[in-house]
Amino acid sequence: MAITAPDSRTIDQIADKVFANERITPEEALQLFHHPNLIDLATMANHRRQNRVPGNTVTYIIGRILNYTNVCWVRCKFCAFYRVPGHEEGYRLSDEEVLQKIQDTVDKQGVEILFQGGLNPNLKVDYYEGIFRKVTEHFPHVILHALSPAEIIYIAHISKITLRETLTRLKAAGLHSIPGAGGEILVDRVRKIIAPYKDTTDEWLECMRTAADLGLRSTASMMFGHVETFEDRVEHMTRIRDLQDECNPFRAFISWNFQPEDTQLPIPVKASGFDYLRNVAVSRIFLDNIDNFQVSILTQGPKIAQLALGYGANDFGSIMIEENVVSAAGSKFILSADEFERLIAEAGYEARRRNTRYELI
Repeated sequence: MAITAPDSRTIDQIADKVFANERITPEEALQLFHHPNLIDLATMANHRRQNRVPGNTVTYIIGRILNYTNVCWVRCKFCAFYRVPGHEEGYRLSDEEVLQKIQDTVDKQGVEILFQGGLNPNLKVDYYEGIFRKVTEHFPHVILHALSPAEIIYIAHISKITLRETLTRLKAAGLHSIPGAGGEILVDRVRKIIAPYKDTTDEWLECMRTAADLGLRSTASMMFGHVETFEDRVEHMTRIRDLQDECNPFRAFISWNFQPEDTQLPIPVKASGFDYLRNVAVSRIFLDNIDNFQVSILTQGPKIAQLALGYGANDFGSIMIEENVVSAAGSKFILSADEFERLIAEAGYEARRRNTRYELI
């Protein structure tokens, strides 16, 4: 997908399209990435936000990232969490440990379990069917927001069944929705550098397409601030927007900047708060067919998260009762529900609790 250099359209001409509720082109999105005035971007992004999610409400959810295993053979250079098969620090939680963690989540008013791990060669589809059925039996009201496309594709591969059969069986066992993890940057040139053994762009998109056809919705994400260019970011967003036009798989979009600590992907400088806010704004302006945009308080911290609410975001994400992957790379901003509500109110918005389907609780 070739995206040319920024064209000669002025920022005012692009803004006219946005305020007329027209779609901007990839070339215009690239021009916005080069525009130095964040306030201009914020103004356009908030217009898009009000079109898709009118009002002054900012939502959040109480959930847990339950990392059932850290065993993974893929060796992504940006990940500090995984341990290769056979490593002494590798683990897989027992079914009893999983259920105990979910009980603790429920006791703390949690409604969502983000069930994710690594690509563990010892776990085939029957393991996931078994644990999902146990979770559903014990906690019928908990939403299983589980498994990245990379995990699902690998489960299908090692179980020697099709992707569609895998998703059909997982849904029957209790899978409710799929997180957008593993999207990173949906440009194969970039993926070959940061995760050469992971699924391709087309494979990731096909997983989300198949899931949508089976009634399983998902989220989309972007991890930026490593080896990608602005052109790569726009290509990533274009692939997301095109698939959303095609089959409407995504409830939300989340972008977060790469955390380089303790990884094998050294970069000279971490992405700045300026770059993060710009990325939130441009993605909101460009992705005109996605309702919800979530801040990344885990990587940005509360102050930048508050500012992002003025750049098109309308969701504060999850109260993470537990999180291990991003925290393994040195970032750990984990706050309580009371702190979320205070931060949202201080920024001038009304906090409302939600579930995975963005239904208010």
